Amino acid sequence: MPAPAEIRQLVERFEANLDSYRGGSYNETLLRRDFLDPLFKALGWDIDNAQGYAEAFREVVHEDAIKVGGSTKAPDYSFRIGGRRIFFLEAKKPSVVIKDDPGPAYQLRRYAWSANLPLSILSDFEEFAVYDCRIKPAPGDKPAKGRLLYLTFRDYLDRWDEIAGIFSREAVLKGSFDRYASSAKGKRGTTGVDGDFLAQIEGWRETLAKNIALRNPGIEVRDLNFAVQATIDRIVFLRICEDRGIEPLNRLQGLTNGAGIYARLAHVFREADDRYNSGLFHFKAERGRAGSPDEFTLGLKVDDKVLKALILGLYYPESPYEFSVLPADILGQVYERFLGSVIRLTAGGQAKIEEKPEVKKAGGVYYTPTYIVDYIVRQTVGRLCENKAPKDVAKLSILDPACGSGSFLIGAYQYLLDWHLAWYAANEPEKHAKGKEPKVYRAGDGWRLTGHASLLLRREQAHRRKPGVLYRRPDDSGREGARI
Repeated sequence: MPAPAEIRQLVERFEANLDSYRGGSYNETLLRRDFLDPLFKALGWDIDNAQGYAEAFREVVHEDAIKVGGSTKAPDYSFRIGGRRIFFLEAKKPSVVIKDDPGPAYQLRRYAWSANLPLSILSDFEEFAVYDCRIKPAPGDKPAKGRLLYLTFRDYLDRWDEIAGIFSREAVLKGSFDRYASSAKGKRGTTGVDGDFLAQIEGWRETLAKNIALRNPGIEVRDLNFAVQATIDRIVFLRICEDRGIEPLNRLQGLTNGAGIYARLAHVFREADDRYNSGLFHFKAERGRAGSPDEFTLGLKVDDKVLKALILGLYYPESPYEFSVLPADILGQVYERFLGSVIRLTAGGQAKIEEKPEVKKAGGVYYTPTYIVDYIVRQTVGRLCENKAPKDVAKLSILDPACGSGSFLIGAYQYLLDWHLAWYAANEPEKHAKGKEPKVYRAGDGWRLTGHASLLLRREQAHRRKPGVLYRRPDDSGREGARI
C-alpha cells in the first residue's frame, strides 16, 4: 500500500525546510503540531479526540502537561485502546540527533519499562526509532541498546507498509503490534519491571528486617513482619506520589542528608496520615475510622545506613524506574510477594526470611495478569453498572473474599471512576459541574472527575460494611490491611 498523500506532503515539506527545522528555534511543540500529530493521524489514531471520548477512554493522551519540579514527568504521547496503554511516543526537536544521543533513548526506555510496555517510539520526525523496552535501562547504555528499528523521514514513503503494519490503530486491533513485539522478545537482558522491582524490594526487606531485629531487641516476630512491610510500603507509596506530582519532588531523598533519618521519616509519615487518611498511614485513633492505629512502628530504631541505601535506590541514577508510570498495583504485588514468605527470628534474635512451605510446594507466588483482572471486572462490575445512573451504582457493594494483592479491588475502583466520568460527560456535564459539590470540571482536554466525586465514590463503596464492602482483609500479621 503506497503512503497516503498527506505523508508525501509532510516528507516534502520537511525536506524543503530541513536546515530551518534543525535550528534551535524550531522547538518540540511546533514539531509535534506540524509533523508528529499528522503522522499518527495518518496511522488512524484519534490524536485530537474528535470522537469525544471521556478522558479514561481517549485513544491518545498528551501527557506532557504533567510537570514536576519544572521537568516533564510523563511521555509526550500515550497511545491506548480501550483505556489500556499500548505504546509511548517521546518527541524531540530536530536539532537532537536521536541516533547518537543516549539521553533521549534512556528517557523513553525508563518510561516504557516502568509502565511494562514492550515497545515504544522515539522520534523528531527526521528520525524514527523503535525500542524494545523490556530490557532494563541503565544510565550508561548506548543509544542503540534495545533499538529494534531505525528510519529517517526519507524512508517513510518506501517503508510505509512496515510502519503502518505495526503502529497503525488497525494493526494494533488486529494483533500485528503484539506479534511484532513477541518476535522481538527474549533478547539478552530482557526483564520485566515488576519482577525486577519486586526482587530489589526483597533485598531491602531482608536488610531492613535484620537491622530492625538488631536495633530493637525483644521485638515480636509478628511486629517485625508488620514493621518491615509497612515501612517499605510507605516509602514506595510516597516515592510514587512524588513522581506523580502529589508530594514534593525529592522530599524523601532530602531526608538522607544528615543523621536521624528514621525520626524525620516518621514525621513525614505522620503528615501523610493527615493528608491521606488511609490504612497505610494510621497512627492515631479517630471516631468512625476502622481498624486499630499503628502505635508501634514510629518508635523503632533503624540505622541511617540502611535507610539511606533504600531511599537512594528509588532515585536516579541508582533507580531505573519512572514512578509516574509505574503500574498502580505494584504495592499490591509487593504485599502479595511478602505473603509468600515470612520473617523468622533465630534463637539469637537475628532475622531470617523463609519461604512458606505451602508457597514452596506450589512453586512460588503467582499474580493475576492485569488483562484478566480487567476482563473479570468488566464482566461483573461492568454488567451491574449497565443502564444505571450514579445514584443506583452507589448502592453496589463489592467484596473480594480471597483478596491477596488487592488487584481486583483496585481494578473495580478504577472501573467505577472511569464509568462515573463517562456517565457525567455523556449526561449534561455542565449541570454536574455546578453547585457546592460539583462532580466534574472542564480541563483543557475534556471533563475530569473532581476530587470530591472521587472521594465520595470511595466512601460510598468502602465505608458500608453491610451487606458487603470494598476492603482488604486483615493480613497475616493480625493487623488490618489497608482498605481500598
